[in-house]
Amino acid sequence: MTTEAAPHATLHRVTADATAHQEPSAGAPGPSRATARGPRRPRGSGYAPTPRQRAKSVLKHAILIATAVVMIYPLLWMIVSSFRPSDDVFRAPGLWLTQAHPENYANGWNALTSPFATYLLNSTIVVLGAVVGNLVSCSMAAYAFARLDFRGKKWMFAAMLVTIMLPIHVVIVPQYILFSQLGWINTFAPLIVPKFLATDAFFTFLMVQFIRGIPRELDEAARIDGAGHPRIFLRVILPLMTPALATTTIFTFIWTWSDFFSQLIYLTSPDVFTVPVALRAFVDAQSSTDWGAMFAMSVVSLLPVFIAFLIGQKFLVKGIATTGIK
Repeated sequence: MTTEAAPHATLHRVTADATAHQEPSAGAPGPSRATARGPRRPRGSGYAPTPRQRAKSVLKHAILIATAVVMIYPLLWMIVSSFRPSDDVFRAPGLWLTQAHPENYANGWNALTSPFATYLLNSTIVVLGAVVGNLVSCSMAAYAFARLDFRGKKWMFAAMLVTIMLPIHVVIVPQYILFSQLGWINTFAPLIVPKFLATDAFFTFLMVQFIRGIPRELDEAARIDGAGHPRIFLRVILPLMTPALATTTIFTFIWTWSDFFSQLIYLTSPDVFTVPVALRAFVDAQSSTDWGAMFAMSVVSLLPVFIAFLIGQKFLVKGIATTGIK
């Protein structure tokens, strides 16, 4: 090859290589349609559901709304009945209110031997005692089961779980005999003192599951710094148990506030009646019952429960979700 032909051969080789890179063969995969047309538009902006999907969504929401109306209807009926005269409460089962009688609230507030504020105060005392008792005793028992090693730990934990399945009617008679011998009948002691002995096994189990999810490395680091079990419990474990403690507080508040059976058994004097027992006093078998006043006070008694649930709903969901109950 001459020196003049060499530049032409080199130029021909470079042109052939460039053509091979720019025009792939028929068998080689070419650029995708998405690349050729640009990025695809997300479905969120201009996406329109099909008629079948729209009908499915409408049917689902209609079922949910109908179920919610059925579940909330008794509450709405009670609120409407609290503004009706007693003679019309059961004559008009609907929600239409022809004439409002707000005096039912004033009549119900002073209908019993003491103002209704007395019964609200009694229920508050019982609820606060039960809440404090469960928080203190159940958290300490849960720490012992989750972190300490002692003889008979598994058997005691199993026995505690068995008590969850025992109905209150099985133990109410021996408890009543015991409290009667102690002279606690017609006082708040039978409703508060057992809470300080971790008798609510459900909350103990709830906290045990939560503590087991806390890394043990935190305990070991605190032990290296010279902390013992009391300090580890108070400074390390207890601050991390806020969701479980909040769940215990809310459940204890709701269950104790609405507890009728135990309070009816142990409280016999009208001066120590709680809200559920006081509402029962509105029903008189020998004379006419003031249903309007009773429903009015029932609405008043539900307000603390609604407020407690609305305030602690976030902690309640978080506590249930993080306790490891599966």
